[in-house]
Amino acid sequence: MRVLVVEDEQYLARVLELGLRRESIAVDVVHDGGTALQRVAVYDYDAVVLDRDLPGVHGDEVCRRIVATGLDCRILMLTAAGRLGDKVEGLGLGADDYLAKPFDFPELVARLRALYRRSPMAHPPVLTFADLSFDTHRRRVTRAGVEIRLTPKELAVLELLMRADGGVLSTDHLLDKAWDAHTDPLTNAVRLVVHTLRKKLGEPRLVHTAISAGYYLGTA
Repeated sequence: MRVLVVEDEQYLARVLELGLRRESIAVDVVHDGGTALQRVAVYDYDAVVLDRDLPGVHGDEVCRRIVATGLDCRILMLTAAGRLGDKVEGLGLGADDYLAKPFDFPELVARLRALYRRSPMAHPPVLTFADLSFDTHRRRVTRAGVEIRLTPKELAVLELLMRADGGVLSTDHLLDKAWDAHTDPLTNAVRLVVHTLRKKLGEPRLVHTAISAGYYLGTA
């Protein structure tokens, strides 16, 4: 899952960035509406956490433009304007959810994951493949009933592979969804994460390489 955080309060933006990354969510951060619109035009985000009161292009206008383009990303408005009328107005602009400041971070994460599950390619909160099970809410992976400890990045890559349901995902796609905009496109980070993920998942191997194409889950 990849998220764009649009927040002009830099301390809060940094807290959100660090916290979401610990939850295996790839995060990019910008501090104004104009830059936000530039980013969503280039990168394929699953969700945008959007402050309403932004410098430059106002958050409401950012929301309108994203909705008007028909981009397949969810919008969660995060703002100090928490009255009922403000929420109704924000949702009326096309936002998918609305969370008032101050907020509890676990609630923000839960709302983002719920929005992700409601995407056009919806999946249940517990993903399964062969004897592998991934509880995406608790971030818990088991194989044949035995829990496997994975790093946040390994969890992110595994979730993408499981959601693909046997489809091949390219290195570029995994970079785009599990890493942020500052990642070197020539990095071997994907290969290294897949290597450690394979070892941790054990035998028989579930993560396979499609030569010159990418990676996929399979039982043979």
